[in-house]
Order: sequence, then C-alpha cells, then structure tokens
Amino acid sequence: MVLDFRNRKWRNRSVHLLTNNIVKRQTLLSDGRELIYFDDADTTLDPERALDSRIPADRPPVAEMRQDPLTGEWISIAAARQNRVMLPPKHLDPLAPSTPANLTEVPSTYDVAVFENKSPSFGPTLAGDGFSPEGELEELASLGLGRTKPSIGRCEVVCFSPESEGSFASLSLSRARTVVEAWADRTAALSQLPGVQQVFPFENRGKDIGVTLHHPHGQIYSYPYVTPRTAALIRSVEKHGPTLFQDILDFEQASERVLIRGEHVTFFVPFAARWPLEVHMLPHRHVADLAETTPEERDEIAREYRRVLRALDAIYDTPTPYIAAWHQAPVNVHRDDVRLMLQITSPRRGEDKLKFLAGSESAMGAFIGDVPPEATAGLLRAALAKVDAA
Repeated sequence: MVLDFRNRKWRNRSVHLLTNNIVKRQTLLSDGRELIYFDDADTTLDPERALDSRIPADRPPVAEMRQDPLTGEWISIAAARQNRVMLPPKHLDPLAPSTPANLTEVPSTYDVAVFENKSPSFGPTLAGDGFSPEGELEELASLGLGRTKPSIGRCEVVCFSPESEGSFASLSLSRARTVVEAWADRTAALSQLPGVQQVFPFENRGKDIGVTLHHPHGQIYSYPYVTPRTAALIRSVEKHGPTLFQDILDFEQASERVLIRGEHVTFFVPFAARWPLEVHMLPHRHVADLAETTPEERDEIAREYRRVLRALDAIYDTPTPYIAAWHQAPVNVHRDDVRLMLQITSPRRGEDKLKFLAGSESAMGAFIGDVPPEATAGLLRAALAKVDAA
C-alpha cells in the first residue's frame, strides 16, 4: 500500500496471498515506517484499512554500537528506548487498533499486524550513515579499543491480536498459524536487507520477564552481526561436526524428556537445561530458518507450540512468564550447519519462586540448575494431559 498524506488517500501498493490463504497487506505509517497486516485465512475483516491520522514525527537517529574489547562483543547504545511506554492502562494501549481517543501504531482493526519499532535498537539503515555491508562481517570480528559502528538493521513489533489482553496460548489455531506465517515472511524479507547477518523472532511474556506492554505481541530483531549465542553454537558445530543438530535430536528423542514427537517437529526438555522450565523444539529435517519451512511444518509448529505454551500456563494457578526465542541460522554463513530451534525458558521454579541470575550466572555465565530436567519433563507432560483433557 502507498499513502498520499497530502490528499489523505489510500492507494493499493502490495497485497500478497501467502500459504494457507493468509493475506499480506503492506502500508506506511505517517512517519514513513512500514506497517504490514496479515489477515487470517478465515478473516472477517474488510480489506480496506484506515490511514494513520497522527502528525508525522521525526524518527530517532540510528543507534551506535560500541565494542567491548574484553569479549569482542558489540553493544548497541539505543538511548531512544528510554522513551518507551511502560505498562500503560488498557485504554491507552499503543498496540490496540486506533480510536479517536487513542491514536496508536495500528490505524485499523487487524488479525496480526507487524510494524517497524518506533525506538529501535538496530536500524534503520540510512543513506549517508557511513555503513558499507561489503566485508563488514570480517571487520566486525576484529578487536580494538574505542571502536564504534552504526547499529544498522531493523527491529519490528509483531502484534498477535487486536485484544489488549491474552497471549499466544489464547489465540485461535487459525490466528496462531497466521503469526507463524508472519514470522516466516518477515524472516525472508529481513534477511534481504543490506548488512543484516541474523534474524531473531522472539516473545517476552510477563512482568517478571520485564515486558513494558501487556498486549500479546513479540518482536523481531535483525542484527548486523552474528550474535554471541550463535557464534558459540558455530564453534560447537566445528568441534562436533555438521551432524550436531541431528545427533542432538536423535539423543533427545530416545530420552524421557520428550514432550511431543510430531510428524515434523519434536518438543523436549534439554539434557542440560539452564532454567527451571525450559523447552526446546527441533524440526526433523534440516531447515535453517522459519522461511525454509513448508506449509505442513508451519501447521504443526503453530498447533504444538500453542499446546506447549498452554501447558506452561496450566502448571500453576497464574500465567507463567517466559521468553520464547526462535534461534535461526545466520543469513550468510553456516546455513547448512545451524538448524532452526525454538527455545522457551522461564525463571519460574515454583508457584511463588523465581530464579534470578545472580553472581555465578550474571558475572561468570556459569548456570546452576535448580530442577532436574527429567522432573521438569514429567511436570510438563502432566500439564499437557491436563490441557488436552480440558
């Protein structure tokens, strides 16, 4: 969609039919940021969408990355994030569809909506910012004092529902499938941006995780480097060999830690779980990222991922906080070695107890497990049975 702000008109720019009859509609917000609607296969929405009626605001400058010479890691200093809204009341939800009393980031009602973050940690890439993607990955890997780079890339917000309350677990199966399709579509699109080296969809859920909005949503970060977590993984692949992920899958499938073994994916509690509640998912064949999955694989991911999240919430009387991280292969390297993996972690170690990352974990990166992974798997299997019986 293209917007003519002078005449306040909406003109058709781009409408795409995706897999499973999910429709993608692209438009722009008043400040030029991209907004994308993903309509459910069974949507009841009118295809016409309202225009963003807010006065265009200046976008913040691209953040600056600084290198930590002790580790070689890059830290993005994104001061604009200090202006984020913090747990607003429901009537001021910035992710809800706009009303005359609450002009938000999404002008129309929607099924699933994705838009560029107003205060991003990375990006957008701007002309004249001094960044050249050619050879940048090798340059970023070198080490020095006082090194800075522009934090190019892109950060997006993924709204799972127009409702101000709820979670991925409370979505209909059709809506859950739309979200998975949006993740796959955005992974493909963001991987094509100049300088982007890795794309990371994730969801933070619950005040105990540190969320700033109650609205059911996730985010997608596009990094200008291969992240430290993935760099460590690549080192393990180089030590073990290119069959690392398949060997892990075979090992876990033979264990008592399996939660769900489907036709295309397996969910399990990992052998060396760091967190009291931790679940991993691996596809049965090698796929580098969500964009490489088939419609049938996305169907199963949407269905079983929702089941697992419902099981997490069924363990106790109150919803379980978690981080859901979709680990994907880097855009340009090791795509034949690194397999798509979902990692769900929760600090909840009891109904009224949380695991805090204190001295050993925070300072030294040395995790101490509180709950045996086999016990966690038994707890989650019982919760899955409870969910299925409801």
